Amino acid sequence: MKTALLVIDVQKVYTDAESDLCCKQAATTVKRINDLIEKFQKANAPIYLIRHIHKTDGSDLGRMFDFTGEAEEDFNFKEGSEEVEYDDGLIKPKNAFEIIKNRYSALEGTKLDSMLKKEGIKKVVICGFMTNFCCESTARSAHDKDYYIDLIIDATGTPGTENFDQTKIRKYVTDCMEAGIARVMTTKNYLKENQT
Repeated sequence: MKTALLVIDVQKVYTDAESDLCCKQAATTVKRINDLIEKFQKANAPIYLIRHIHKTDGSDLGRMFDFTGEAEEDFNFKEGSEEVEYDDGLIKPKNAFEIIKNRYSALEGTKLDSMLKKEGIKKVVICGFMTNFCCESTARSAHDKDYYIDLIIDATGTPGTENFDQTKIRKYVTDCMEAGIARVMTTKNYLKENQT
C-alpha cells in the first residue's frame, strides 16, 4: 500500500524554550520525527512537510482564534515571524513536498488531498505538533477521505492544557483514535514493523 509521511508543524513555536507553546521534551519528539523521515527517505517514499502560517493582517484567521466569539488581540503563526520557521534540528529532505496551512487539519483548504491522490497514496503516517489539535484533526480528516492512518503518538507533542499534560493527552488521543480512526503506534514499533 503506497504510504506518505505527514510531518506536521515542526515549528519553533513548539520547540523554542522561550515560546508559550513550547512542548515538553520537544527535542526528543523531533528526534523521533527525524527517525521516521530517515525511514521514508531510505524507502524513497513521499514526505510532506507541513507548516501552519497566517497572514500578518489576520485576514485568513477565520475562527482560529475567536472560536468563542471574542477575538484574541494577538495571535501566533504570523507569516515572516521566527516562530513559524522549521525547528533547526528537523531533517528537511530536498525532495519533500511542502504545504502551508491555516487551519488545524492539513487537509482543510490546502492541495494536500489532491497531491496525495495524484501520487496514489492510500495510507498516511502522521507525526508532529500538536498531538490534540493539528495531528488529531488531520487524522480525522484523512479518515473521512478514506485514507488508512498510522498515528505515531510519541512522535507528536503538545504543551498540554490547563488540566492535562502531554502524557495524558497522548493517552487520551490514543484512546479516541484507536476507537475507529487510526492505528496508533510508537516510533519504535512502527520502525520495527516496517523494516526494509
